[in-house]
Amino acid sequence: MSIDLNEYEVCFKDVAPEVQDTLEGTFQEASRVMSPAAMHVYLEGAKGLCGLGRGSDLVITYLQEMPLVVRECGEDVLEDCIAGALKLSSMTSGEVISLLFGSLPTAARRLGDAELLLGYLNLVHQLSAKASRGLRPMLNNTDELLSKLTLSGLRKWAMFGAEAYRRDLNNLVRYFNLETQDSQAMLQAQRRGTLFIDTQRKLNFYLRALWGRDFFLRPTAADYEGFRPYVERNVVHLPDAVDPIAEMSGLDLYRAMSAHMAAHMTGTRKRLSAEQLSPAQMFFIAHIEDARIEAKAVRRFPGLAKLWRSFLRMDYKVGVVHPTVADLEWLALMLLDPKVRTGDTELNAIAETFHAGIETRLDDADFSWHLGLDLFNLYAGRRDVPSLRVLQSLRIPYRDDNRFVWAFDEADLGVDYVPATQRQVRRTVSVLEMANELDCELAGDDAQEIWRLQTPFWLDQEGCTINELEGKEPVSDPFHYQEWDYQIQLHRPDWATVYERRQPKGDPEDIDRILAEHRPVTSRIRQIIDMLQPQGLQRQRNLEDGDEIDLNAAVDAMVAIRMGEQPSPRITLRNVIKQRDLAVVVLLDLSESTNEPLDGEEGEDAKTVLQLTREAAALVATAIGGIGDPFAVHGFASDGRHDVQYYRFKDFHQSFDHEAKARLAGMRGGLSTRMGAALRHAARHLSRQPETHKLILLVTDGEPADIDERDPQHLRHDTRKAVEELAARGVMAYCLTLDPNADDYVKRIFGLNNYTVVDHVRRLPEKLPQLFASLTR
Repeated sequence: MSIDLNEYEVCFKDVAPEVQDTLEGTFQEASRVMSPAAMHVYLEGAKGLCGLGRGSDLVITYLQEMPLVVRECGEDVLEDCIAGALKLSSMTSGEVISLLFGSLPTAARRLGDAELLLGYLNLVHQLSAKASRGLRPMLNNTDELLSKLTLSGLRKWAMFGAEAYRRDLNNLVRYFNLETQDSQAMLQAQRRGTLFIDTQRKLNFYLRALWGRDFFLRPTAADYEGFRPYVERNVVHLPDAVDPIAEMSGLDLYRAMSAHMAAHMTGTRKRLSAEQLSPAQMFFIAHIEDARIEAKAVRRFPGLAKLWRSFLRMDYKVGVVHPTVADLEWLALMLLDPKVRTGDTELNAIAETFHAGIETRLDDADFSWHLGLDLFNLYAGRRDVPSLRVLQSLRIPYRDDNRFVWAFDEADLGVDYVPATQRQVRRTVSVLEMANELDCELAGDDAQEIWRLQTPFWLDQEGCTINELEGKEPVSDPFHYQEWDYQIQLHRPDWATVYERRQPKGDPEDIDRILAEHRPVTSRIRQIIDMLQPQGLQRQRNLEDGDEIDLNAAVDAMVAIRMGEQPSPRITLRNVIKQRDLAVVVLLDLSESTNEPLDGEEGEDAKTVLQLTREAAALVATAIGGIGDPFAVHGFASDGRHDVQYYRFKDFHQSFDHEAKARLAGMRGGLSTRMGAALRHAARHLSRQPETHKLILLVTDGEPADIDERDPQHLRHDTRKAVEELAARGVMAYCLTLDPNADDYVKRIFGLNNYTVVDHVRRLPEKLPQLFASLTR
């Protein structure tokens, strides 16, 4: 691609003649760091900025500074920088945009990564909308701010000032100009010990001196709890800042991190298979694999053992969240130093097996796989394996998240076509074939043929079906959803992961018994059905502008005229087709609290919240099914943000038949309540329906909460944001809560008229159908 500079010089001469001299001076420098395609974008961007009419200083600053930005972060950031400036043009002056371009070389140099630079541009854009008067002083102090803060620290510092001085404009300017005590105090509070950008060259030389090769190191925003460094596509991702630990400096921690991940990259010959392993098993295997690659690195560089050991805690029982975590921390020290032992003989045996086998199997990753499973089985036999969230609280700060260890894409070879001879065949066979000709009852997913029966296959000796004994319910592919962080006023992208699962079936006759027990409510439901069922063609009379003459009204008008009275002008009628255009999702909260009995009830007759929820769902399903509206009955629970479990008891295309009743009868409660992700996923299903009006009817017994979120306000704000997002898409969310104290929060989440608090929980089965009728009348 050739660049005709004369074309742009003519354009700049007409708009701003003084820009022409700057272009001649910067063109050669820009051409050295940009490709011809990037040069075209660079000059077109200058041309677009000229068209804004914001003065020549803006264009001159752009032409002078952008080559320096491209040199630091690459030419891909050009279009994003131009787009960011054009967005600001409708919100602020050309002088502020010029200051932004002037700050970009410093931001690119201090942040050191294209994605972090885009985060900086997003922060500036967000601040221009929230505290526009603070933007100019902040850009003037970019050098000092970014020399002390990471991008996440700068965001927190800026958002605090924007919120604290929202109505005090004079002090807002002084805060962003670093002239107030609050500004300096917040700056010190967000300041981290050692910035990555200050140590990057030292780390590059350090790794090159050890392994004789270069490694690509990249900073990553470590602005959330539990961040671990990682290796992805042979790039080492390190946190953008770290704090010193005890007597070890931040540089020592960076060295330990980078050396550990370099040991992974140089010492891993074959990645481990994650097939048919649980997350906990993978964690234990990776723990042993970390020790193996460290032992291999120490064999070559003995001094690394001293560096890594300095970060392994000797006071391992202090402040630990689970005894198994303390054991694993101590085991890491035992595997690094053969002289260390513990009082647990079985754990000592694991360490001795490791040190005995590592002499001959130093390069064998399968050694870690088998020993890791032995370690897992040891704690599984003790019934002392905590959740993955607890295991990940391991206090070994220099270790990565071990994604590099696993061959997750082993089965995905990128082949779209599979020969017919290799395709898996699924056949429906008779009971005799299944009993007499089946080769392997428990074949894996790679079996050539899968046989299935129309009815359950009963095992006489075990006294159950083969599905009950060995079968497992399918789990969907993950669905990732954003989550709102009210503290920084930003969405965390792909933060919560939803998996669709199936709960075991129950006895459908239980649902029939529920309908029989609630006969008074059932008769009331019939009235609701009669009231809400579409009546087809209806005539609307007494209209002034109807479609045809109403003969009765016309005769009455003529009579009034003959009697000398004023006739009524409403003598027309209109034929209207009455039909409902509504789709509904009844979303049930199935957290652990639903298993608790109702307050004040004890004994065998005491009912749990889950039983009442099941009864209410059965009754409202009967009501909606009778009316004819398409509806679904779904439920949800969560075990942290990585595992939001979503259950579909009845879908839109299903009738409320034997199968749906069996699913509803098997409904169980457990885990926590991550409500925002569940609402977004319910809206995903609802958005596929063609109906104009869409409703999510949420039944819950408490506020949003989850095991990995300590701030009680976080999930409340996220749920409120989810409700707002749904409303923008035309989906109404209504909450029916059983929490007597819900008035404190439910109004702020769902809105003034979008919730109902059920004071008497036993009335839930009666209340839910009536509520649906009132909402959809």
